[in-house]
Amino acid sequence: MIPLSVPNFEGNELKYASDAVGQGWVSTGGAYVSRMEDMLSEYTSSYAVACQSGTSALHMALYDLGIKYGDMVLVPTLTFIAAVNPVTYVGAEPVFMDCDDSLCIDPAKIDEFCMTECKYDGQNLVHTKSGKKVKAIIVVHVFGNLADMEKIMDIADRYNLSVVEDATEALGSRFEYGRYKGRIAGTIGDYGALSFNGNKIITTGGGGAVLSKDKDRAMHIKYLSTQAKDDPHFYIHNEIGFNYRMTNVQAAIGCAQMEELEEFISRKNKNHQIYLELLEGADFGYILPFRDNIRSNKWFYSLVINRVKCPLDIKTYIDDLSKEGIETRPIWGLIGEQKPYQKCVSYKIEKAKYYSERIINLPCSTNITKDQIEETVGKMKKCLKIAENCQ
Repeated sequence: MIPLSVPNFEGNELKYASDAVGQGWVSTGGAYVSRMEDMLSEYTSSYAVACQSGTSALHMALYDLGIKYGDMVLVPTLTFIAAVNPVTYVGAEPVFMDCDDSLCIDPAKIDEFCMTECKYDGQNLVHTKSGKKVKAIIVVHVFGNLADMEKIMDIADRYNLSVVEDATEALGSRFEYGRYKGRIAGTIGDYGALSFNGNKIITTGGGGAVLSKDKDRAMHIKYLSTQAKDDPHFYIHNEIGFNYRMTNVQAAIGCAQMEELEEFISRKNKNHQIYLELLEGADFGYILPFRDNIRSNKWFYSLVINRVKCPLDIKTYIDDLSKEGIETRPIWGLIGEQKPYQKCVSYKIEKAKYYSERIINLPCSTNITKDQIEETVGKMKKCLKIAENCQ
């Protein structure tokens, strides 16, 4: 089986993890946690707080921003559900927005929603129909692409909205020119959230991090993540906190992975180019492009199927490829259509529906070989029955 995306442990992971175990620091304290935070801070030019997961990072960001029961948060409908669930953790209500052709949240639709469905009183953006305040936007940088942050931040400034960047799939993606030249995903909004799950470009097994340009905000997040301890010896707590810290063993693995990050990004880009060359001129589909003003980490490679040429449903293709030893996956089911969220507001969902019915993600591990990519494309052509259905 050629896997979709698996971790790559070819550096100092075992050495550092063994060192952490040997020292007896295996839980939420230890030098590797601080080292991991320092490495992330240096890499992103932001303050970084290591935590339990990308989901916990988003939860603490919303909590710290004061998002609460009765508020609304604009979110993408085309994303993994973990980007949206934290909105409900703080008692707020998601409003589902469409994507643009990058698969990221569409700023044009956001702007239109704010202008036509809301009223701005100079301080608060109020949803006209419900009377609820719209307080924030969650931006997900999908598959290593970057959302149009210039337009999104302009809208946020216009309506006094907070911005949380879900950069869980985009560590290392950065803007190459424009207003945010040199800025890495997760460092533009009020907070950024990272994930180090097993399939991400670097992993700690689990784990995540919160990024902020504001030192005081970052320190408050760190305080919240450790059960809000004001005096750890006498158990004084002046706020409700969370048990959201990363463990030292996870951080040890993460430090080794951070040493490999730029190499991993280089491999992702080279392998992406191989796919492009092998699929050039194919009429059954195309690899979804990344924005031209960014250096993407190219975390996932998305094949957009031509449903006219290849009318079978996505599940059939994925099942057929699996039988051939190729692991692929569809894009997510739209979150606004999931049972817990069907009563929430969804605004003009069009492109998200289109792409959700056409995308297959292809094997993209950092240790995939050229031969495996060629095998993947060959078997993909076979399973798509090009000669029979696609020409």
